[in-house]
Amino acid sequence: MTQEKKNVWGWAMYDWANSAFATTVMAGFFPIFFKQYWSYGADINMSTARLGFGNSIASLVVALMAPVLGAVADKGSAKKKFLLFFAYLGVLMTATLFMVQKGDWEWAILIYAMGIIGFSGSNVFYDALLTQVASEDNIDRVSGFGFGMGYLGGGLLFLINVLMTRMPERFGLADASEAVRYSFLSVAIWWGVFTLFVIFWVDEEKSKEKITWISMFKEGFEQLSSTFRKIRQHKVVWLFLLAYWLYIDGVDTIIKMAVDYGLSLGFDDSDLILALLLTQFVAFPAAIIYSRLGEKWGVRKAIFLAIGIYMGVTVWGVMMTSKIEFYGLAIVIGLVQGGIQALSRSYYSRLIPKNQSGEFYGFYNMLGKFAAIIGPALMGIVGLIVKRALLPASPSEEQILEIGMIASRWSIGSILILFISGAIVFYFVDEEIGKKEAKLRSSI
Repeated sequence: MTQEKKNVWGWAMYDWANSAFATTVMAGFFPIFFKQYWSYGADINMSTARLGFGNSIASLVVALMAPVLGAVADKGSAKKKFLLFFAYLGVLMTATLFMVQKGDWEWAILIYAMGIIGFSGSNVFYDALLTQVASEDNIDRVSGFGFGMGYLGGGLLFLINVLMTRMPERFGLADASEAVRYSFLSVAIWWGVFTLFVIFWVDEEKSKEKITWISMFKEGFEQLSSTFRKIRQHKVVWLFLLAYWLYIDGVDTIIKMAVDYGLSLGFDDSDLILALLLTQFVAFPAAIIYSRLGEKWGVRKAIFLAIGIYMGVTVWGVMMTSKIEFYGLAIVIGLVQGGIQALSRSYYSRLIPKNQSGEFYGFYNMLGKFAAIIGPALMGIVGLIVKRALLPASPSEEQILEIGMIASRWSIGSILILFISGAIVFYFVDEEIGKKEAKLRSSI
């Protein structure tokens, strides 16, 4: 295997590695276990709000760190080192979830939030390495390949974890709860082992200038303020970042809160888990195929198509009443989820100077995480407001349940605003002007 192929495969294998956390923990078992085990006895809308606020707080921390860390990495050619630091922070926190006991929702949220910081922090540097492992001609394909590998790897481990919870005795486990706890442990091992491919296969361009860690951070902070000024002057970049901030909020919120929403509607957790599993295996080939569609049809058009589909998914989600519809939504989401993420990442690479990819991707990830702050919190707030507005003074149990479901539908419906706003802003992004400005800045 040539070094060029090793770079691509080693880079993509990190998506294979950390997607186990995104799938089994964030999207799959954590929302269910949090609602039924760690928040045992709590109101369904209150547990949704706790989960939403936990996601938001973790995302806020990452959002504040991301641009600084990206700038630091560029100064010291330390993208791999920072990726590994945050990756193994996430590995440690995921393993620690194994020890959290029933009813300890505060500890569960704290450790989960630290895991998200590790997961999201490592992705800042993973994204920044894209411009070093791919050329401009194949960057859409490589970006899509990374997401495809992530969906396949995350899906395979998730399948094993689902089997563990459905047949715990076959794995020597006492019950489904113990199986879920061991699933968290399996994610930590998977994530830690497959991250080794980044260490041994990916070559990072080294800085010609030797720089100490203290100087690296000092210059990184200075570069951060410089980058902010550049983005303010670069209309195309900040317009795209604003659009991305809005529409990816909806995408991330649906990923993180879909299972919780299904539980609030009274769906069985086994149906929700199977739907998530279906999404993973549909998304594997779809992410790669959708990236090819972007190459042939145009990345811009493909992103617009994905946003439009997500609008339809949101409206459908508000009105759905059966588990068959949830399966249908899972398939549709799988068709475009990886595509919109991969093409957004590669589209952005065309608008930024290649030699400053770390700092620019730091802002990219920062806005992505700020979006993830708004979405889950918006769902939690809207759900609580609607419930309080509709709940009578002395409600019966049936009224509480019915109004709780109505509030949940309003909460997911609020995400539609973000997709619409994102599409409107994205319409004004001029790719050709962005490319010219990026090449000019790369030469400076």
